[in-house]
Amino acid sequence: MSKDLTISVLMDFYGDLLTEKQRDTLDLYYNKDYSLAEIAEDLDISRQGVRDFIKRGEKQLHDFENVLKMEERFNLITKEAEDIELLINQINSVNVIEKKTKILEKLEKIKKAL
Repeated sequence: MSKDLTISVLMDFYGDLLTEKQRDTLDLYYNKDYSLAEIAEDLDISRQGVRDFIKRGEKQLHDFENVLKMEERFNLITKEAEDIELLINQINSVNVIEKKTKILEKLEKIKKAL
């Protein structure tokens, strides 16, 4: 079973919405890099049970993201903030008015994402 590392990010946003068993299983698998056998032993369940918890948890996390779009908005805000920082660093260049307009456009995108 290959690891989808976006699950770790989705866990940060939606982990509290999962069952305790799903959350613990995904945490051990993705964040602590346990094997299925190690998780099974640690949680006293079968390897198939571990796999089922992981698959169901992954599906739920993706379903939450498809509806709530928190990771998508976070990524947009992060990118726009980085662009604003770059523009501010360039503000001493030739065209200050153009940079100010771009900064305001970026801020507007952030407001819409919220």
